[in-house]
Amino acid sequence: MRVPPSVVVVVALASVANAATTKVHYDSLFNLSSTDATTTTAPGASRPDPQLFADLCASINVMQNHYFENWIGTWPDAIDWTRAVMGTHIAGALRTITEDFELARSQPNLVIPPLANFIGRYFGELIAFYFGQDVFSLRGQAFDDMLWVVLGWLEAIQFIDELGDGRWHGERWTAPFAHRARIFWELSSKGWDQKLCGGGMLWNPRLSPYKNAITNELWIAASVGMYLHFPGDENTSPWETMAALEKRGVGKRDWPPHDPMFFTTAQRGYEWLDSSGMINNQGLYTDGFHISGYSEGSNNTKCDERDEMVYTYNQGVILSGQLGLFAATGSEEYLNSGHKLIKDVIRATGWDLDRARPVVNLDDYHANLLPSWKGLGRAGVLEEACDIFGTCSQDAQTFKGIWMHHFTTFCSPNSLDKLMPIVGFKLGRDGLARIKTKHFAECKKYVPWLRHNAAAALGTRDEHGKYGMWWTIGLFPWQQGLKMSWEDLELSVLPPDHGEDDYRNRGVPHNEVWMVVNPDITSPTEEENELPAQHISLQRQKVAYMQMGKEDMRKRELRPAPQKEAWNNDPNTRGRGRTVETQGGAVALLRALWVVSKHTY
Repeated sequence: MRVPPSVVVVVALASVANAATTKVHYDSLFNLSSTDATTTTAPGASRPDPQLFADLCASINVMQNHYFENWIGTWPDAIDWTRAVMGTHIAGALRTITEDFELARSQPNLVIPPLANFIGRYFGELIAFYFGQDVFSLRGQAFDDMLWVVLGWLEAIQFIDELGDGRWHGERWTAPFAHRARIFWELSSKGWDQKLCGGGMLWNPRLSPYKNAITNELWIAASVGMYLHFPGDENTSPWETMAALEKRGVGKRDWPPHDPMFFTTAQRGYEWLDSSGMINNQGLYTDGFHISGYSEGSNNTKCDERDEMVYTYNQGVILSGQLGLFAATGSEEYLNSGHKLIKDVIRATGWDLDRARPVVNLDDYHANLLPSWKGLGRAGVLEEACDIFGTCSQDAQTFKGIWMHHFTTFCSPNSLDKLMPIVGFKLGRDGLARIKTKHFAECKKYVPWLRHNAAAALGTRDEHGKYGMWWTIGLFPWQQGLKMSWEDLELSVLPPDHGEDDYRNRGVPHNEVWMVVNPDITSPTEEENELPAQHISLQRQKVAYMQMGKEDMRKRELRPAPQKEAWNNDPNTRGRGRTVETQGGAVALLRALWVVSKHTY
């Protein structure tokens, strides 16, 4: 057992000890009742709940104590892209802790160590991750995997910019972080494709063309982020080529800050996504588009087969893009679109924004009788469709934290502080003041919903301070046992048209929709096993897929049989259980509540 470092918050340790039996509802946060969503509180008239800051710090501490290994500089149980997201959460948390340290320190009954302890430890681990990140593997992965890298290091650069005063040693890391962001932005740029669907980013160069929401949202957010926050890069190693530079029309060392190319790229990406038809009738982004007949050699180039599955993170990353485009242009429509999406997300969790409460009376429900699915959650809590069955993949376990991170970016009290100079001239002082007032008034309305979600998530925390994936069940007395069979649960709480299953929950489907079929390959060869999936015949793919399933079953049979009722006492031990990804989601959620709650005082 590891000894917690001195950075641990004393109050947080006490709260973790009772996590399995205590629910924290934050009902008195900033002296607001659960129904007071619009009352204006005078600055300084109320103070934030110190327990919230304590819980945030404790969740970060558990994430790093239990999941991060300094000797290899990474979270070994994560995968490449989720590691990039975990790094983003740490950088974001550092920004919040340093920004609000004095505010938290002034709270009664909150004992915290010096700020240097936080920065020294977590920034040091972020630097370790810079070297522990498997960049050689990532550069050959899907385009969305590359773009998570860009966003992560841009977040770290913003932390350095906010803390640095020209004397802090951490400022020496701006250049290498910027170089990594630039390299992976350039690598991912190869995903932009004009031949199919009239534009848009391809998801994966090794699979049948799929233009999905997340890759395009990442491309927009990363590109406008590079325009706003990238400080320039004079380092041309290791993957820059003269051919690429010549094609771009720049000199060998010409990667300046605020390059208009980044802005143009983001704007073009946003226009394509906005016109793609990827939004469903609930106002939510579906997963993406396939091209019918592509694998059979059809000449069709239109995105005409929409995957209706809805995930939380597809509603989140675009918020950073919209905020960035507002900061670059001053066009209020980007903010309006962001708020509409947020409201549609909250509505799809079963929450009434006007009354600041769930649409159902939670007293009528319990763990054996749950409220119905509303499109992106139930009982007013954000949820993935796989949560209730305990079948979420490692990817899906990361999604809600991603939504919360980008929501925080969009609604932070300083979200409209860093604007391009032209925006100030365009809007004027009065125009900008009006937009800020409107934007922050909208953000303030979301606080009761955030508080409700935080209370649910805290209800999933175990005796070690680890958070579960399925937040919703934290609202109900699951400690007493969840006895309903999953067959009955599936019939009663999830509608039949909720969408397709996440391909990563059960593996990439080996069919014509996802794979490019090569009919010339009719039998397996030794060389075939080394080929990318699209070069293998469909029949061979199916055989391999079924065999993989059998192998997995054989491995399962060798394991000790789990106790039949073990999960009944804690539904969040099913499937992958509690992981670094579920912990990162809690960090992002508690940070969102802390940051956005500042609008209420």
